[in-house]
Amino acid sequence: MVVLLTVVGIILLVLGLLFSIAWHELGHMATAKMFGIKCTEFMVGFGKTLWSTRKGETEYGIKAVPLGGFVRMVGMLPPARRTEEQGARKMSRWRAMAEDAREASYMELPPEDEDRQFYQRSPWKRLIVMFAGPGMNLVLGTALLGVLFMGIGVYQDTNEVGVVNECVVPSGASITECTDDLPRTPAHEAELLPGDVVVSVGGADTPDWASASREIRTSDGPTEFGIEREGELLTTEVDIVQSELPARDGAGEIVYETDEDGDNVYDESGRRIPAVETVGFLGIHFAKERGTLTATESAAEVGDMLVGVGQAIVALPSKVPEVFGAAFLGEQRTEDSPVGIVGISRIGGEIMSQGLPVVDTAAMMLSILAGVNFFLFAFNLVPILPLDGGHMAGALWESIKKWTARLFKRPDPGPVDIALLTPVAYVVVACFLVFSVILLVADLVNPVLLFG
Repeated sequence: MVVLLTVVGIILLVLGLLFSIAWHELGHMATAKMFGIKCTEFMVGFGKTLWSTRKGETEYGIKAVPLGGFVRMVGMLPPARRTEEQGARKMSRWRAMAEDAREASYMELPPEDEDRQFYQRSPWKRLIVMFAGPGMNLVLGTALLGVLFMGIGVYQDTNEVGVVNECVVPSGASITECTDDLPRTPAHEAELLPGDVVVSVGGADTPDWASASREIRTSDGPTEFGIEREGELLTTEVDIVQSELPARDGAGEIVYETDEDGDNVYDESGRRIPAVETVGFLGIHFAKERGTLTATESAAEVGDMLVGVGQAIVALPSKVPEVFGAAFLGEQRTEDSPVGIVGISRIGGEIMSQGLPVVDTAAMMLSILAGVNFFLFAFNLVPILPLDGGHMAGALWESIKKWTARLFKRPDPGPVDIALLTPVAYVVVACFLVFSVILLVADLVNPVLLFG
């Protein structure tokens, strides 16, 4: 049964990834056709075509390597401008590569479609066409998180006691049963019970988890607790002790150890090591409950996730040595290591195999797919070819040149020849393929595991 659930989870996330890619390309194609640009192919994946069908002037299909997709629009590269002097000189290797790419983009252009080329559209239209792909991923990711946050809900800490620990376990010890030589926790001594709601600590009201946790951590010695038990308000005194616990910031989030360079420190299993601080210790775990968020709270969470994705993309180059070490040198894979399509699919199988409640499984799957779509959105905005951001940068630069020419009453400078950046695009593609292979090996031999 576990194997079956694992396979189902892998298939579900693969289908989700393919849909996200197709959704991205749909944004490009829909806006391109809206502006009269001819689209000859709509493909999910690269390499050999596994299946295709033609509808009208566009061929739709799926290719063997699911590392992305593309919409082939005619005239993506503008025609070259050559002077007689340039024509007489021997063409440089750089320009030869650009001309080869230009020639390939015109091979399928019939005479009747001369006015349906991408480069002929105004810069703002080209900008819309290229942004529409990442924009569709942003819309899909936001919609998935909207279903999660405002529909299914997310687990949130409460001020209700969930578990009362019997004894104080030394930091770092792996003790499963209490012994006579271990001191009892303040909560056990005060006879607190699961289901009790902590409504005040030391005279300060604690209507939520954040306030209850904060007041407990800043308390020391005999402290008055207000408890609601089965609808009845009780007052009891608890002798809070000091103990080393994971450090938390002002928002209650755990703070992790960093090295001299500000990088996270990991344990032998690849998990981040929390920083510790000496604070008040009660000896309980607060209960969690799934609750929905408001539209404003959901928007804030979406914003935080987008910021996190942006930071991850900026840090991506620094992760390459780590992934290489995990793939080929047997080094430990960290929990925040980048993962490829195989790694994401394996995570889907791992989630399904846990036998979690359906709502919890659905929530985790939605969160992962939303993160993938946010990555596709942010990564494709990077202003380098062949990414969408490279074409957008060209359109913006052309717009600036045209505006400047009009301002100073100069002739129209014409389209920006991004074909000259073709060698850069080849280098980017080569780097992407190499990193994809490294990720593939790492995901196979040393995968990131959510559940240890």
